[in-house]
Amino acid sequence: MKQSPKYKVLITGAAGFIGFHVAKQLLEENHFCVGIDNLNDYYDKRLKLNRTKILQKNKNYKFFKIDLSKKKQLNILSKYKFDFVINLAAQAGVRYAFKNPDSYIKSNVVGFTNLISFIKDNNIKKLIFASTSSVYGDIKTFPWSESDKINSPLTIYSSSKIFNENLAYSYSKYYNIQCLGLRFFTVYGEFGRPDMSIYNFTKNILENKPITIFNNGNHMRDFTHVDIIKDIFSQLITKQKINNVFKKNNFEVLNIAGGNKIKLLDLVLLIEKYCKKKAKKIFLGMQVGDIEKTQADIRKLKKFKLIKKNIKISTGVKRFVNWYKKYAV
Repeated sequence: MKQSPKYKVLITGAAGFIGFHVAKQLLEENHFCVGIDNLNDYYDKRLKLNRTKILQKNKNYKFFKIDLSKKKQLNILSKYKFDFVINLAAQAGVRYAFKNPDSYIKSNVVGFTNLISFIKDNNIKKLIFASTSSVYGDIKTFPWSESDKINSPLTIYSSSKIFNENLAYSYSKYYNIQCLGLRFFTVYGEFGRPDMSIYNFTKNILENKPITIFNNGNHMRDFTHVDIIKDIFSQLITKQKINNVFKKNNFEVLNIAGGNKIKLLDLVLLIEKYCKKKAKKIFLGMQVGDIEKTQADIRKLKKFKLIKKNIKISTGVKRFVNWYKKYAV
């Protein structure tokens, strides 16, 4: 006898990189998931459509093409009576913000405001939403802690995410909604975004095209494999550890990282190793909005016993290169 689904979960940005992996994990754990996405053309739509096709093979998955910036489009979702909302919809990308600032206001500010209003109006009591390591700006002391003041954003993207955190805090106070913000640190893995460094470098190396390396390869990043994130959502929702997070307050933020910091030039060496090809390198200096180093303090994540696995950067890069060779569009 088949079990009925455990929880009803709304996942925004479900055709995106992290959204796809989280939805797939929760479906495998027998939750009913409704995914929404506007399927924009920030990068090749074929990747988003391929992710969606995989999810739609599960009978407990429903997909709607919805633009969060258009509030009325959300009305069709009211009938589902969700237990959780996971907001992974956003206009991503740091450098893209300087060319298209309006898209960040539309998606990350207007869209998030409409979503949290929908949550309030439909009496949904749990929201988990994506924030970013970019909220720390150019803080010079490491590792970055959730208790650090986030008052020096360097881009519209990071400003929009600070707005999300502040708005969620207000709603947690006034409307008794439990809100958990996850500050992701450089997420990578299979089905990743084409604008991210590991995807871009792998693609160009295999196609014998040059790769552009900013800050002369001296950037240091705290990389987080998407499997870590999948497992954290499993801990929060399926194993209900979200209740431990909200024992004292209705609002919390957590750094999400794997403790795999690596210099950009060393990352390139790893990709070359698994591609079995040398890269043609173009070295450039620091770019506007760039941060030289990121490093997360994940003591709070460990305190709540949410991180159960880690994936070495060498293992993660090898897996990604193998996936790219087989599946990339």
